[in-house]
Amino acid sequence: MRSVLAFVSLAACGSSPAAPDAAAHDDAPPGDAASDAPATGFGTLGGMCGVLAELQLTEATPELFRDTFTFAREFVDPDDRALLTTGGRRLLEVPNAGGSSQLSEAFAFEELARCEAAGLLKTETEIVYDTQGKITDLEVTMLGHKIGVSVTRAFAFPLGTPYTVEQATTLITRKLQDILVSTANVSAEDRWDKQVLAVLAYDSQAADIVDQVWQGLDASIRADTLVVVSVTEGADTFIYSN
Repeated sequence: MRSVLAFVSLAACGSSPAAPDAAAHDDAPPGDAASDAPATGFGTLGGMCGVLAELQLTEATPELFRDTFTFAREFVDPDDRALLTTGGRRLLEVPNAGGSSQLSEAFAFEELARCEAAGLLKTETEIVYDTQGKITDLEVTMLGHKIGVSVTRAFAFPLGTPYTVEQATTLITRKLQDILVSTANVSAEDRWDKQVLAVLAYDSQAADIVDQVWQGLDASIRADTLVVVSVTEGADTFIYSN
């Protein structure tokens, strides 16, 4: 059985029951408190919410946080879009830069919107860069700050295969290095205060490996990026099968 994880720090928030329709909740505008964010939607968030406070969003210190995202059933797109936040729906409606990452990007945003009062500012193709190169998946606002968000998934195939240190090292190192490049290249109009690496992990074993690898990375690679690892539970294969 895939176990439930605890966060590293800060204020707690209980699991939220699934709502029949979360579409009535708009994404939080800049400056809104975490308590004003939509608490319900597709899937149940467990552990702790509201961990990304003003200090985390402004200080030059890397941190890693963990939570859980449990799904009672598979998400069916587009039938279930109405259960997402406004930003989550937009991420599924607007084409991204390619690949098969739309669902993972949407649910990484859902975690930030429902736990951290994040509002979607720009999608992947809307962010402007001065120099062509690595790009960030989305830009959000939290507590009045522009925050870049890069999204990735930690899992091995076939699903349930133990995730290895080697796999995590390659993935997390590359994603953190790409974050440094996109931050250097982003235009003044879209310049963010910090970036978040949102990791959707298939199980607690994968999340533990990501944590272990992150702890051992050189400070120059970790920089000041915040890492949020969300362990998915239940009927979550839709996150990893597209």
